[in-house]
Amino acid sequence: MECEFPSVNSTSQEILDILDSVKTIAVLGLSPDESKASNRVAKVLQAHGYKVVPVYPKEDTILGEKVYRSLLEIPFAVDMVDIFRKPNAFGAIADACIERGDVKVFWGQLGLVNNEAAEKAKAAGMKVVQNHCTKIELENR
Repeated sequence: MECEFPSVNSTSQEILDILDSVKTIAVLGLSPDESKASNRVAKVLQAHGYKVVPVYPKEDTILGEKVYRSLLEIPFAVDMVDIFRKPNAFGAIADACIERGDVKVFWGQLGLVNNEAAEKAKAAGMKVVQNHCTKIELENR
């Protein structure tokens, strides 16, 4: 597999602005396993006052929150998607964000980049962050 570098990405100041403005974050691939990065990051997001919405194929609740099987199943507004999925899933995720119409931020976690999907999200009016960890960004601001 070839590594991809982000050609579409927010600046450091834009990332700070994003973290100050969003309230509800759908965490795609939020594992119930406490040793997994997605779980540790989501706990930090909760500790910082964000509403975390788990999107995962199994479980009924994770971190005390109802689990949804897909982004499109969430029945309320989502400000941001925080993606812990393989980059080849980003295209379908961007499509789901566009279909929802309320997602303002498309965020691919540290090490995750898909420029084609990022371009699609940006063209639809979303802010895009790739290859950055929300936990690290929150702890370093």
